[in-house]
Amino acid sequence: MSFRILASLGVLTILPLHAAPTREEVVAKMKRATGAFVEKASVEGGYVYYVTLEGRRLGEGEATATEIWVQPPGTPAVGEAFLDAYEATGDEFFLKTALKAGKALAYGQLESGGWRNSIDFDAAGPRIDQYRNGKGKGKNFSTLDDNITQSALGFRMRLDSLTKGSDPEIRAAIDHALPRLLAAQFANGGFPQGWTGPVADRPVVKASFPDYDWRTEGRIKEYWNEYTLNDGMALTMTETLLRAHRLAGSAEALAALKRFGEFLLLAQLPDPQPAWAQQYGPDMHPIWARAFEPPAVSGRESEDAMLALLRIAEVTGDEKFLAPIVPAVKYLESSLLPDGQLARYYEIGTNRPLYMQRNGKGYELTNDDSNLPDHYGWKNPTRLDLIKNAYGARLAGRPLAEALEPAAVEVAEVEKVIGAMDSSGLWMTSHDGSDERLVGQPKFVVGEKYLSSERFAENLRVLSGYVKGLSR
Repeated sequence: MSFRILASLGVLTILPLHAAPTREEVVAKMKRATGAFVEKASVEGGYVYYVTLEGRRLGEGEATATEIWVQPPGTPAVGEAFLDAYEATGDEFFLKTALKAGKALAYGQLESGGWRNSIDFDAAGPRIDQYRNGKGKGKNFSTLDDNITQSALGFRMRLDSLTKGSDPEIRAAIDHALPRLLAAQFANGGFPQGWTGPVADRPVVKASFPDYDWRTEGRIKEYWNEYTLNDGMALTMTETLLRAHRLAGSAEALAALKRFGEFLLLAQLPDPQPAWAQQYGPDMHPIWARAFEPPAVSGRESEDAMLALLRIAEVTGDEKFLAPIVPAVKYLESSLLPDGQLARYYEIGTNRPLYMQRNGKGYELTNDDSNLPDHYGWKNPTRLDLIKNAYGARLAGRPLAEALEPAAVEVAEVEKVIGAMDSSGLWMTSHDGSDERLVGQPKFVVGEKYLSSERFAENLRVLSGYVKGLSR
């Protein structure tokens, strides 16, 4: 709050220039923004990434008029923001909007138990899948890539907990998903990128570097059936199993979480590169995935693995899950790029940053970062300081939340969010070319205005955090 001082008749008076937003004011803005966003962006209670003023809908590409997106920042991410608002305010309005999102996800649950990246309510839609409700056909591959099944299941478990199990449709989807997810866990505790049914037993071995030429050998065509940590899977799987244990009361999920921690111990590669790869073959060597995802040590996935191990150590009380962190942090600190970031890939043996360049219709391995394709995150800001703080908190017996949770919401941030709302309660965004998801989208031009599910969810979380802080 800002102040001014008045001097009158020798008396000093301190008056606020303007008062901080009250709880009632902020809750009213939250409800208005939510109502406006639901009206403009929702289809059957679900959401895509972007909706333009002309009504075009985009996920990873053009979405049909009857399609929603599961992959964050789609429906589960928006639903989580609704639940944040409900927990902060206690207002049933937000819980009802979250429940609609949960039912939309229930519609598109696959027979195999999980989800794919989108759901189409038109049974003749181009991306229709084999839904559990019998209203679809086609693929039945439940995916853990890009936090798809994890986010859908995790949101529904939180929703079920907050509604006290009162909605049988939500509970039935959880009961269908969870045992099938656990049946997709390998004997060593790892998970594939996705599944259609239970996985087969395999020998349990420690990760090692290949003794063959990884550039030309060791490719596995169906890499999605192999052990994966790609795109944050270590941390998203950890959080999903934690919710299943804490919110759904699943003892099996806690056992699965411990086995997953054991896998992360096995998957740490040996010196002199004691970190983690994106994906591993049956012999626990790093392997190729897509044409631009080579066998390598991965900076981003290694940080995810360490954060997951910290969470698992806290939950289980078993300090063995902390053992990989110090050598991995030291290795990654020694591997930082000149700009302080981590490369997505470090070459096996040389530890040089490894990139890809376009080569006709394919890709070519290179150590040169001067001409990188823009569809992939080849470099990432480091989270090593966060990991070290969390590690210190764990050693001191303090909750990890002290190091991992965001700081309290500032009044200035709340005022900025509220001030960005237009007269109808919407947060409109103008395409400026900076959003990687919009690069290359057909017919999407710089300057075009749109609604962003990600921005809506982030802004609603800011306001929810502020209200929650006032309640404290």
